[in-house]
This record gives sequence, structure tokens and C-alpha cells, in this order.
Amino acid sequence: MAKHEQLIPFYATLLDTCSSSKHLKNLKRIHACTITLGISSHDFIRSKLVFSYTSCAQLHQANILFSFTNRRPTFLFNSLIRAYSSLNLFSQSLSLFRQMLLAYKPFDRHTLPVVLKSCAGLLALRLGQQVHGAVLVNGFALDLANSNALINMYAKCGHLTCARKVFDGMRQKNEVTWSTMIAGYGMHGKFGEVFELFDRMVEAGVRPDGVTFTAVLTACSHGGFIEKGREYFELMEVRFGVKPGVQHYTCMVDMLGRVGLVEEAEMLILRMEFEPDETLRGALLGACKIHGKVEVAERFAEMFYGK
Repeated sequence: MAKHEQLIPFYATLLDTCSSSKHLKNLKRIHACTITLGISSHDFIRSKLVFSYTSCAQLHQANILFSFTNRRPTFLFNSLIRAYSSLNLFSQSLSLFRQMLLAYKPFDRHTLPVVLKSCAGLLALRLGQQVHGAVLVNGFALDLANSNALINMYAKCGHLTCARKVFDGMRQKNEVTWSTMIAGYGMHGKFGEVFELFDRMVEAGVRPDGVTFTAVLTACSHGGFIEKGREYFELMEVRFGVKPGVQHYTCMVDMLGRVGLVEEAEMLILRMEFEPDETLRGALLGACKIHGKVEVAERFAEMFYGK
């Protein structure tokens, strides 16, 4: 292997490019080259390969390589834990975190937000509370990503009081912080708090983004606040410069469809600058079925599905 060791930095750079571009075909070619050159078993290259395969969501291959890696730095555990969590494989993500702890590997400020996301996905409140303790003990309480993840975990697990306590105790908040707390209130039917917190967010000088408006419009839909929904939808672009995306139109169609305003929902879709996705189409057709709007359903089906 010594003969080709000078090529290791070069191939490491190529693998970094594959990770950032998520180009699986190139990754496989480079992996084959490292095998041919006899450098694929070098720990540095193997770590880069594991990271690259996780970036391309190829977890089976990443795990095989990971199992043969002697040196397993924290960033490598982090990348695999994150990859599982991003694919909603929360149990596997937490299993790998346990493996990390058993191997006495130190975790850093990038580890726990992903672990908390997996706790939230599984509604694992007790484990989430233990991770909260780890956040405090390790001095990550002032880290924005860790605090935001705690709010998300507590909100999804139904402990809005704890979520709000974390929120109120934060010295620094960004749009993610506010949006997460707003979404938490909306998720549990606390609609008054949703609208109050949105107003406070704007007053604090934090600009709401697309995620914020998705949370607010979802609350309007579930709570039956039709006028407020129309108002927020209008404010998005006019006041805050946020161009409505498919998720915002879906919220509006769902909101209007719930109360039988199917024709208005149809007109809204026709105003869109892009094709409706399956979720949006399903929201309108579902509303047509519930309210017996056969003509609208036929017209819509003919336009987007063909005769």
C-alpha cells in the first residue's frame, strides 16, 4: 500500500466532492479505484467512504464499511446517526447512538440534536429527557441547534410546558426556534398560542419563513380559521416576501375543502405557477368526495389526469 499512499489526499478530496454532490455513480467509480490501488482499507479513506455513502443515503454499504473501520471518530458516528434519522429510521439511529456510548466515544454539539430528532420521531420522552440532561451537563444548553431540537422533542411528545420553558430560557432565537414552538402549539390544538406567538415573532424582528407559514396555515386549517388563513396566505408574499410553495397551497386547499369551499380551492390551484403534486390533488379530490362536488372533481381530473 505504501506505493500508492501519496494518492490518499487526492482520493480523499474526490470523495469529499462526492459527499457534497451526492453523486452515487462517481462515488462507486472512485471506490473501485481505491480498491484497485490498494488504499481502500486505509482508515482515512475508509472513513471518507463511509461518510460519502451515508451522504448518498446508501446505508447498507456505509454500514459494511463502518464495521471494518478501526478508527471511528465522532464525526463518523454523527454522519451515520444523522443519515438514519434523515430517512426516518429513528430506532436504528438511536441504536447507533447507544453503540457510540458503549464504545466510549465522546459526542459533540452536532450529535445530540439528531438524537433528539429521533427521540421525537419515536415519541421517546424518557430518553429525550435523559438526552436533555446530557445537553446541560456537556455545556450545550446555549447552542441554538440543541435548544431547537429540545423544543421539537418536547412539543412532539406532548410536553408543551417543557418546550416553552426551553423556548423562554433561550438567549438567542432564530426563525427555526419560533417556527418549531408555533408548530408544537398547532399540533396540539393550541391555536390562540399559535397566533400570539406569530405576532410576537414579528414584533421581535424575526422574519417568518416558509416553514413558519406552513405551521400557521396548518393551524388555521385544523382550527377552522378560514379568514385568518386567507389573511396569512396573503401576507406571506405581500408583507414578508415569502413565495407560497406547494405545501402552503396544500394547507389552503385542505382548509377550504374542510368547510366545503371547494370552488375557491379549485381557483386557488389554477392560480399556481407550478403543477400540483399528488398530496395537493388528493386534498382537493377528497374534499370533492366529502361535499359531493362531482363537477369540480371531473373538471379537475380532466385537467390534470387527462380524459
